[in-house]
Amino acid sequence: MLPTLTDVNRPFWTGGARGELLIQRCVACERWVHPPRATCPDCDGPVRVDPVSGTGTVFTYTVNEQPYHPDVPPPYVVAIVALDEQDDLRLPTNIVRCDPDAVQIGMPVRVLFEQHGDIYVPVFEPA
Repeated sequence: MLPTLTDVNRPFWTGGARGELLIQRCVACERWVHPPRATCPDCDGPVRVDPVSGTGTVFTYTVNEQPYHPDVPPPYVVAIVALDEQDDLRLPTNIVRCDPDAVQIGMPVRVLFEQHGDIYVPVFEPA
């Protein structure tokens, strides 16, 4: 399932066209904000979109063994990656280019993008 693009989430889902992982950042308090939203959840300040390094670590993960969609054969890794920019800046994603049994909590990863039309889904591989 792919997201419906909106003015608020479009930069996040299309930044991969330029190889950039674009995350919102509060103009007032400088906090990184994800998932995309209209204002900062901490101070209600306005947000802008900035590129991040695209590096982080696996915060948690699971290996899915069930065939939920014919285009995604199991096994595959569903993970939450903590980005290096902020301890609680976390993205749900997939870990790719890696044997599922090799994934570990704390494993360094870097972003890649899977293109689906105008949408670029951020996925991560071992760094």
